[in-house]
Amino acid sequence: MKHTVMSGAVRRFRRLLHPPRTLRWRLFLILLTGLVLAHGLSFGALFLERTSAAKAMMLGTLERDVATSVALLDRLPPEERGRWLAVLERRTYRYELGPGLPGVPDLGSRGAEIARAINGGAGPGFPVVVETIQGNRPHLQAHVTLRDGSPVTIDVTPALMPLAAWLPLLLAAQLLLLALCTWLAVRQAIRPLTRFANAAETLDPGGKAARLEEDGPSEVAHAATAFNAMRDRIAHYLEERVRILAAISHDLQTPITRMTLRVEMAEDSPEKERLLRDLSQIERLVREGVAYARSAHGDVETPARIDVGSFVESLAFDYQDMGKPVTIRGLSGAVLITRPHALRRILTNLIDNALKFAGEAEITVTRDNGGRIGIVVRDTGPGIPEHQLTAVLQPFYRLEQSRNRDSGGTGLGLAIAHQLALAIGGSLTLRNRRTGGLCAEVTLG
Repeated sequence: MKHTVMSGAVRRFRRLLHPPRTLRWRLFLILLTGLVLAHGLSFGALFLERTSAAKAMMLGTLERDVATSVALLDRLPPEERGRWLAVLERRTYRYELGPGLPGVPDLGSRGAEIARAINGGAGPGFPVVVETIQGNRPHLQAHVTLRDGSPVTIDVTPALMPLAAWLPLLLAAQLLLLALCTWLAVRQAIRPLTRFANAAETLDPGGKAARLEEDGPSEVAHAATAFNAMRDRIAHYLEERVRILAAISHDLQTPITRMTLRVEMAEDSPEKERLLRDLSQIERLVREGVAYARSAHGDVETPARIDVGSFVESLAFDYQDMGKPVTIRGLSGAVLITRPHALRRILTNLIDNALKFAGEAEITVTRDNGGRIGIVVRDTGPGIPEHQLTAVLQPFYRLEQSRNRDSGGTGLGLAIAHQLALAIGGSLTLRNRRTGGLCAEVTLG
């Protein structure tokens, strides 16, 4: 138990020592640490200079004042000297008649400086001995002998000049100002990176999203211009891809049709059936390839306001009219502005996939507290291995790695649904059901 507690404490201490993960906090801490250290050095230098000035002032005052005070006490009658002690007293030293407290000779630099100052002020006729007095409050005493042999003790308590009450408040205000200025500087430096990251995450070359503003500092404006140019090039490449695939599809349709007619005119044979099946698969593959290329431009359709429950119910009735076991559960009367044809293609692909592998499909429409609408297509088929749930959304990826297109498909159905979901501002998520089967959820809104 004790070892576990110690291990937890060590881990927490290491987390405190670990640098923050965000660039914002790293820059903030680096800049703030440098500024605070520089401010501390400046304050330390100022404090040292103030200490030196206060020390020099105290020694100078001590030298002049002691000369006057010792001369005055020396000339006063012994019975009148006691009345003048309170007048001669200062904040850092006072006078006593008598030998003072027993002490030890002060051999340090401080005692030597005070002895020189008093000797310089009192003159050679008044020998001075400086001793350190131990106790709860260590201090110095300088012993002077007047001309008549009377001892006088100067009790010295060195002290710095008192700090003003507002000085700590000023220091705290300066540190707060440094932190605020550092935070504003880091925020100005990080804001363009945040804009670029958001633009990259929501990059839709064929969409109508606003372009990055090409203003601000020259480096930021240049980066925004380069990003917009990159977006335009990607949009051009996507459009060119669609045109190429459309042209290929158009050019292939004619020879495929001619070949199909020629084969149909041939005599019935097993070879004829295989040729017709191959030609059908080629035509289907070309059609699906063009559909996937066009799915990246799902925004070409004009958005319309639809009742999601009625929309899904109509789609399910179409399948039921064809004798397909498609059921509906938990319809929600949510209204959504979306692209109906793209949404229909998404749901059709998901339902066809469920019917192909499970023989049945179940559709549910939900709406969460945030207003997002979820359309879930469930089946009771074999599901998808967990490590392949993301891979099946990529084009031409098939769970069955055979060359049989009848069982393996083209590998584009889920990819088209995923691409169209992104194009209309939604998402497609696949997960396996605990009771067996696949759950495909389209989230919109």
